[in-house]
Amino acid sequence: MTKAADAFKTISEVASELDVPKHVLRFWEGKFTQIRPLKRGGGRRYYRPEDVDLLRAIRVLLHRDGYTIKGVQKLLREQGVDSVKSRLSAGAAAPSRGRADGKSRPAPVSSQSPRARSQGNRRAAAGDSGRPQVNPTSADIIAAALAELERCRALLKGEVPAAGGARHREEIR
Repeated sequence: MTKAADAFKTISEVASELDVPKHVLRFWEGKFTQIRPLKRGGGRRYYRPEDVDLLRAIRVLLHRDGYTIKGVQKLLREQGVDSVKSRLSAGAAAPSRGRADGKSRPAPVSSQSPRARSQGNRRAAAGDSGRPQVNPTSADIIAAALAELERCRALLKGEVPAAGGARHREEIR
């Protein structure tokens, strides 16, 4: 049994339709004041078709077009809900790469997940060795810290007397 197009939908139905978890819909409701589902007894949410359309537009802006939450908030504030929803229907075939701040956003490099892209970017920045590139000043600081840690380890194992000999050992005790 399917519902009429103008029927109210539960959060589970909307989450399934938009392919986002229910907690994301609740989060968006807190971030976007324009989303106002009807709440019944026990806090149960019922979304109007307009709410679902707005959620769909927000999802596309955030997930496909790369907007931030603040960028979508600004877009809704400056252009209004109807404009954002109409952008979705007009731009469904050709996604906009623009942002609410007017700057353009480059097209995604790959279809990898953001985490995989991030790890790949770190590997690429690391060069052939697989280690991150470190500037010489930082390398000196890191080397000094490592040497100090090695001296501390040796002290704890009782292998090497500290600078200052027995006096320093007495201060530690």
